Amino acid sequence: MPAPLFALVDGNNFYVSCERVFRHSLKNTPCVVLSNNDGCAIARSNEAKDLGIKMGAPWFQIRHLQESTGLVALSANFELYGEISARMMSVVAALGHRQEIYSIDESFIDLSGVPGDLTKRACDIRARVNQWVGIPTCIGIAPTKTLAKLANHIAKQAERKPGSYPAELAQVADLSRLSEAELDALLAATSVGEVWGVGRRIAEQLKAQSVGTVLDLKRMSPAAARAGWSVIFERTVRELQGESCVDMEDVAPSKQEIACTRSFGSAVRDLDELTEAVSEFSARAAQKLRGQAGVTSQILVFIRTSPFRQTPQYSRSLVVPLRRPTADTAAITSAAVMGLRAIFKPEFDYAKAGVMLLDISSSKVEQLELDLDAADHGSATARSREARPHLMAALDSVNERYGRGTLKLASAGAGVVPRNWTMKQELRTPAYTTRWEDMPVVRA
Repeated sequence: MPAPLFALVDGNNFYVSCERVFRHSLKNTPCVVLSNNDGCAIARSNEAKDLGIKMGAPWFQIRHLQESTGLVALSANFELYGEISARMMSVVAALGHRQEIYSIDESFIDLSGVPGDLTKRACDIRARVNQWVGIPTCIGIAPTKTLAKLANHIAKQAERKPGSYPAELAQVADLSRLSEAELDALLAATSVGEVWGVGRRIAEQLKAQSVGTVLDLKRMSPAAARAGWSVIFERTVRELQGESCVDMEDVAPSKQEIACTRSFGSAVRDLDELTEAVSEFSARAAQKLRGQAGVTSQILVFIRTSPFRQTPQYSRSLVVPLRRPTADTAAITSAAVMGLRAIFKPEFDYAKAGVMLLDISSSKVEQLELDLDAADHGSATARSREARPHLMAALDSVNERYGRGTLKLASAGAGVVPRNWTMKQELRTPAYTTRWEDMPVVRA
């Protein structure tokens, strides 16, 4: 059996790169993509990073850079990013024989047993993605997934900051080709906070124990890692030592909880408007639930005011249990709206609401219960209930083909009058690849 070997392919500054595919004027220009309601920076071009703009920087604090530096800000266009991601992943899959799509811009590839010069192969795939899709990428290769992710970081830094790492590691960093001494030198030059799974809090705890670099962490005893933190952290240490503990996931694991929450574009006081918002969030969550062939037994709904506004504060949530597990949009929405009405209080400026599906299980597992509807057996009501899965499948099919919200429950509103709870996206670019009316037109 061949020794494990993994590659991590990552789209550079992915959201910004997606925007640049269709707007070449943005190249070499400082650019940021903003979060929901144009709140803060969630993606930055290298030029924006060079201006000192941090990830998560509030837009109101950096918007003055538009005039002084030419900074361009765009509202998030997730419809576009998802489509570009699918194109990128289909090309990247040719790198190896197994693929795990880790996130919208990251993909693990299993290179175990793949013959030939893997660095050249990775460079060829990188060039193909750039030519066919328009997204610049960096690739890290290593014997474990944790080291592959670290190698990807090194490849990015070597490209963006010449001199930080050896130039030959720029864009494609293959740690499997390095001697132990060369690898240790790289790890000694890398902060422990760059390790996959080591967050800010753990990094601070490690540094307090004089574990400041990745090499320091590699040299930690796995038993000490487990005793001081967790079994998962022990696994991280073992992966840094070259022992593959995290295998490829061919199928993404089902989520144990599914949430759909949004901050509102403007304050909402009216219960009917909140009902529309909660109804739409419930429908989106239910569609995700059906996508993983699951059912839910409990619905959590919450509303809250903004802690950043000088207005009366109120925050409340409620869990509504269901009589039987379901993935039916109407049943889930009904429970969520029932919970909303129970926790709603008038005269407050609500800034956010959300729905979370809890106690999720597989739809293939049948719940045995007393037939409380025996009197209705064979009735029109019973036949209607049996037909609901087919109705939900038709609902999802129509919305997938003609766009989200084409068919929806009446409680979600007609969508004719602008609603306060919809997100601010004043700087959003067209959906170039998914809507006929937004498709770019080339004229001779």
